[in-house]
Amino acid sequence: MGQRSWADTMGRAGRIAARHKLAAVIAGLCVALSLGAIAWAATGSPVQAADPAARTFSLPVLGQSGKQISLSDYAGQPLIVNFFASWCTPCQQETPLLARFYRSEHGRVALVGLDENDAAGSAVSFTRARGVSYPVGFDPDTIAASAYGVDALPQTFFLNASHHIVDRVFGALTPADLAKGIALATANQAGTSG
Repeated sequence: MGQRSWADTMGRAGRIAARHKLAAVIAGLCVALSLGAIAWAATGSPVQAADPAARTFSLPVLGQSGKQISLSDYAGQPLIVNFFASWCTPCQQETPLLARFYRSEHGRVALVGLDENDAAGSAVSFTRARGVSYPVGFDPDTIAASAYGVDALPQTFFLNASHHIVDRVFGALTPADLAKGIALATANQAGTSG
């Protein structure tokens, strides 16, 4: 009486397998979509949909006792915010590019470096050795980096004149990254400058 036919047993096993296959397919799709989103975010693509406002910061100026630098100092100006440290190898590669840009073209877009998780002496030596003449905020406790969601260095944010983030670059900037970010930060500015 309690026995099932071979056909019943095989049918039940088939239904169970189908349910598990469906669950495995759904789980696999979720993993694939998550990995795809992470990879897309890591490409440094422009921020989409309602560019978020940049977080405010106010930090001591590196090597200048008693002076502060803050986001509000650049009200109404497009701004590049570069998070770096002297001990960071990719930062060592990109800093000369930023220093050259600032010396030649800083009138169009302001530039601020934020030195993160560093020793003051090392940071001062680093910036001097690489010809940095742009303002640098000193943030040894990574307060600004945390506010911006920076968990690896370098990272660079391009802000438009309203200080909304229009581009973010993970890793060392290239000349192409810099040109693209500046174009995005200054878009729509031609009709407003006077």
